[in-house]
Order: sequence, then structure tokens, then C-alpha cells
Amino acid sequence: MLVDDDDLVRNSLAMILQTDPVIKVVSTCQNGDIAFKELQKGLVVDVIMMDIRMPICDGVEATRRIMELYPKMKIIILTTFDDDEYLLNGLKYGAKGYLLKNTNPDKIMESIKVVNSGSVLIQGDVSPRLVKMLKGDSDSFLDSYDLSSSERDIIKLISQGITNKEIADKLFLSEGTVKNKITQILNKLDLRDRTQIAIFYLKGGQ
Repeated sequence: MLVDDDDLVRNSLAMILQTDPVIKVVSTCQNGDIAFKELQKGLVVDVIMMDIRMPICDGVEATRRIMELYPKMKIIILTTFDDDEYLLNGLKYGAKGYLLKNTNPDKIMESIKVVNSGSVLIQGDVSPRLVKMLKGDSDSFLDSYDLSSSERDIIKLISQGITNKEIADKLFLSEGTVKNKITQILNKLDLRDRTQIAIFYLKGGQ
């Protein structure tokens, strides 16, 4: 589902996404309220691309409403506004990704697939600012948990929104080992999924 109040942006993005054989645009909406009502009617959606600044119901409020009723929904915030407050609120309410509208179309399509697979995705140039804003530069809060050095590294990399394969490549581990370590991390931190790991780290363990 594409949610954007700009007809040109919405229609252009729909045309671009439909060129990918894996992606099907099942709905386009002008604001968050329409999107919410479409879901209530029973529309089946895997991923929502959500603009931020829209009339009637903006993207942050729409994310909050949708995630309350559909906690497994995967929402990517797509906006021209590189704004820390939107970053924080979108993730707080459950968005699984954040991309700027000037992102290359191929990267947007790739991001949809990454988020649909269960990963968190935060645009690379945004991630360091978000970490600093939420938790500062210290990782000392991790000392309270029985985490190995590799588990700590994996937590940090998950917060950057990269895939298990990319983590494996960076840490010179097999993808299976990474999956096992993520399971161990979830157990140690009493968390449910990768998204919660990312938010846990970004918020400094709060």
C-alpha cells in the first residue's frame, strides 16, 4: 500500500514499483485515515509505504493507529523531511523502516523486500544521528546483560537495519551462526524479534 497526499508522487511510485515482478501495489491512499479504513475493510497488505506530512491524518498518527490494531504490519516511512522528531515517533509507534524520498528507486524496491523479510531498515546516513539522539554515544547499558562481544556487535548492526547475511559478512560468521546468536540475544534480553532488538539498542535499553 502506498500512502501519500501528492498524486504525482503516489502514482509515479506505484508505476516504478510495479516494474518489479515480486512487488504488487494493492492500494494507493491520499492520507493515513483512508489507509486505516482500507485495512479495516479487510484489505490484505504486507508492507505500507507511508508519507509523513499529510492532511486529515499524517503518517505518524496513521502508524500509531495501524500498529495498535495490526501489530504485525510492516510500515516504511517515506518522506522528504529529514526530521529527527519524525524518525523517533515513527519508530516508537512501530514503523519498521525509514527512507527519504530522494532514495534511488532500486533501493526503495530492495528496502521493501528487506522489511517484508522481517528486518528493520533505517537509511544509512540517518542511523548515526538517531542513535546519538536516543541513547548518546555510550554502550555501557549493555554491560548489565550477559552478552558476548559478538552478540553486542550483532545488536549494533541490527540497529542499522542490515540483513543477517550482511551481518555474517561483516563479522566473518556463517548466516546460520548469526541466526543462532540472534535467538540467544532475544532470550537474554527477553525480546520478541529483531525490531525490538533495534529499538532496545537505539533507546539505550529503556
